[in-house]
Formats: sequence, structure tokens, C-alpha cells
Amino acid sequence: MQQINNTEKMGSEEPNGLMRKRSVTVDGVLLDGPLNDPKAGEQFVQDAFQIILEEAIRKGTDVDEKVCEWKEPDELRDLLDLDLLDAGEPHEKLLERCQNVIRYSVKTIHPRFYNQLFAGLDYHCLVGRYITETLNTSQYTYEIAPVFVLMEEVVLKKLSELIGWKSGDGIFCPGGSMSNMYAMNVARYKLFPEIKKQGLWDMPRLAVFASEECHYSVVKGAAFQGLGTDSVYVVKADERGRMIPKELEEQISAAKSKGAVPFMVNATSGTTVFGAFDPLPEIADICQKHGIWLHVDAAWGGSALISRKHRHLLTGIERADSVAWNPHKMLLAGLQCSAFLLKDNTDLLKKCHSANADYLFQPDKFYNVCYDTGDKSLQCGRKVDCLKLWLMWKAVGTRGLEERIDRAFACARYLVNEMKQREGFQLLMEPQYVNVCFWYIPTSLRGKEETPDFWKSLGKVAPFIKERMMKQGSLMVGYQQHGTHVNFFRQVLINPQVNRDDMDFFLDEMERLGSDFQPQ
Repeated sequence: MQQINNTEKMGSEEPNGLMRKRSVTVDGVLLDGPLNDPKAGEQFVQDAFQIILEEAIRKGTDVDEKVCEWKEPDELRDLLDLDLLDAGEPHEKLLERCQNVIRYSVKTIHPRFYNQLFAGLDYHCLVGRYITETLNTSQYTYEIAPVFVLMEEVVLKKLSELIGWKSGDGIFCPGGSMSNMYAMNVARYKLFPEIKKQGLWDMPRLAVFASEECHYSVVKGAAFQGLGTDSVYVVKADERGRMIPKELEEQISAAKSKGAVPFMVNATSGTTVFGAFDPLPEIADICQKHGIWLHVDAAWGGSALISRKHRHLLTGIERADSVAWNPHKMLLAGLQCSAFLLKDNTDLLKKCHSANADYLFQPDKFYNVCYDTGDKSLQCGRKVDCLKLWLMWKAVGTRGLEERIDRAFACARYLVNEMKQREGFQLLMEPQYVNVCFWYIPTSLRGKEETPDFWKSLGKVAPFIKERMMKQGSLMVGYQQHGTHVNFFRQVLINPQVNRDDMDFFLDEMERLGSDFQPQ
């Protein structure tokens, strides 16, 4: 037993005659008050929030500021002084460090950041994120997160209704990749529930089918769940990146001929590069014919369901067994906000994942334990991801979200029309979504399209321009090779702050940055 020392005698009196409390130490540690000074902590929070407001929010959304202050790794390491020491640092020094963290980070909320499938800032979502970080709770039981358990239920129900389901189930996951892995796990459990206890030992070989344009998480999921990457049968896509149903039929037949059991088809609504939408009605017919679980990875494209003008892109999604949808992308809910949605309403998600930990999910609680939803999840601790989406939805309404989506489509159309008017811009294809994929052909390469080295030289243009834009901080847009296509840019337009001036600047800047490119 630890030694407890009373450092003051009992019976000492205050001037008012009241007894003074004893000072108590345990192993030399004084326990009379808090370890840290709450007032000093509150002051630090206030001062830090002023830095966040000015440096991250105001400057981060100002077109006259840089998208990033580029530094090479060694230089940045020295500037940040990242080493962790035995002694703490004073208030002012810590605030300086906060400022540097923001200064040298990429401003993804900047109107000229087009590099990822997320961008921009919703202020209501940001406040929701502040609240959840401050409350610092975990969403596994009603007793620890009563507000958020009910809120998640409402938000997931609304997303399911937009898909076209009258009932269902779901959970927020740490990213769309995890949502796709959830789908694979639940689909396998549905077919072979005994796998949960017995494992893979007595299972037949299983097969999952996905387009060659699918997200890489499908292959990762097969490896992670012990199926092996060879269990993923790759289905050819057409020239616009959409799965070819006839090829899916052939791959299913091929898998069966090898003794494998087809158990899931992963269709994609909004592919990562081209923004392509697989033909869901035809794929659903094939899945129904063969008794295969249909999962739709709509992490990128799902938000089009909110737009009456563009939801036709996902026609047939209501026939899916499960859907992945990332509101942190098109809807600007902020990282991370990813929903895994399930048509099943028989508690399949919980049956598949539950471990019934009696220290957390006690069956004899004083409230209805159906609200203890944590056993649906593969995680124990789980961040609250529903509040930011709920608060934003409350602020702008469904029509406000629809307006953002329609504006993103309009921006993409404007950019494409302008590209067609400018020499040097060449589209890979007309966009189906808001992904604008194009080459920029510098003056030095124009008219040389038929020469042997043209494509090799063109493939060097994107890295050349990307280096310049990053070092100058003027904008940020991604590029990639894809199939037989040499490096091209993928411009993604989802930030509602983006306007015509920003898009005109983008085109002018691409021309400026690539003006003096010379093939080598």
C-alpha cells in the first residue's frame, strides 16, 4: 500500500473558525488541487483560437495567400524544431509553434486547392468538429454518447432514404476504404455465418468482382480479410471507365469454373480518376441472377443523390445491398465523415461484428440497450462523425446541399467550355462528374502530335508544372498516369467558394507555368 502523508496537522483553524483541510500527498505527489492551471489552459485555448481564425481560416480562404508555403523536408524539419524534450515550453513559444504548423501546412480550404476529392470549408461543420473534439467522447454506448447515438441514427436514416431504401442499418466509419472492407466482411458473413467462429479453414475459395477502375481498397480488403488478392476478379471497363456488364458475367463464370464461390460485386459510382459511374441496373440484374451481394462504392459520387438534376447518375443504387458514401468529399463535411449503409434490417451488421464485451455492453442496464450501437463496429473507440454533417444540414437544409452539388457541376462545365476555347488544353474525355481530366500541351509541343517522341515528352509536362505550382504556392492540382495515358491533370471542382475568376486564373496559371517547357 502506498504511503499517504498528512502535511498539515488536523485541527488547524481558519480565521472564521472553520477547519482547514489537510494537505495530502501520495508518494510525494500533492493531491490538493488539479495538476494544471485551468485558467492558464483557457487562456491558451483563446489565444490559439485567434491564431486558427486568422492564419488557418481567414488566410486559408484568401486567394491572395498561397495554397502552400513549400519547404523541402530537411529545411522544414529544422524550421519546426520537432524534437520532443524533457522540459515543457512556455505559452508564447507554444503559440508560435501553432502558427508555424498552420503556416507550413497545405491550405485545403483555399479556393485554388484542387488536388484531392475533398476541399473547401463549411463553417458549421467546423464548429461541429470543435464541439466533438472538446467533448472527446466515444460513440459506442448511449450512456457515454446519448446525443450522438440518436443523431447518428437520424443522419444514417436520411442517407438511406436518399438511396431509396425504406429501412436499413449503417454506421460511420474511418474512411471509405473501411466502408468497402465492412461490405466485404458483411457480405461474406451473410453467405457463411459460421466463418465468424470457425474462420477460413473449412470455407470454399471465395471470389469478389470489381472494375479495373475500382478503388484500391477492394484489393487491400481482400488481403486484410485473408481472402488473398487473387480472389479479386478484375472486370474490364469501357473507354469512359464504366464496368462492362458482359465482362462481369464472364468473370463470374470464370471464377465458378475454378471452384470459387462468388460472394460480392463491388460497383463504383464515381471512380477516383475519371468520376465514372458503373451501370447499376445491369449489374444488379447479374447479382440477382447469381445470388451475389451488390455493394456500391459511392464514396465519391454518392452525394449526387441529393441533386434532383444529377441523381440519375446513380439510377439503380436502391437495388444495392450496401453502399459506401463519404460526405466529407462533395458535401464538405470535413475529414472524416464516411458512412457505410446497409439495406438489411435484421441486425446483420451487429451479428457479424459483435463480441458482447460485458464490461461495456451490459444487458441489464437501466435503459434500452438497443441504443448501445458500438458492437456493430470493428472498432471499440469510435469518433463522433455525425455532428458536423448534422449541423451543416440543419444550417443549409437539403436544398442548400443540392445547390452546392449543382454549382460544382456548373463549374466543371464552365471549365471544360473554356478549355475548348484555348489552344493547348486537351480533354481526355467529356466529364461524367466533376473530375476534369486533361493534358496541357505547351507551345514547344504543339503541332508535333504525330512525332515519335510526342507522348513521351507530353508525359513530362505535368510533373514540370506541378513542381512549379507547388514551389510558388499559386495553386494545387493533381496529376497521374492511367492505363495507356501518359501523365495528365485531374482538376476537381467542389469548393463552393470557387468562382469564375478562380477558374480563369487556373487556366491562365497553367499556361504561365508551362510556357517555357522544352522537351529533352
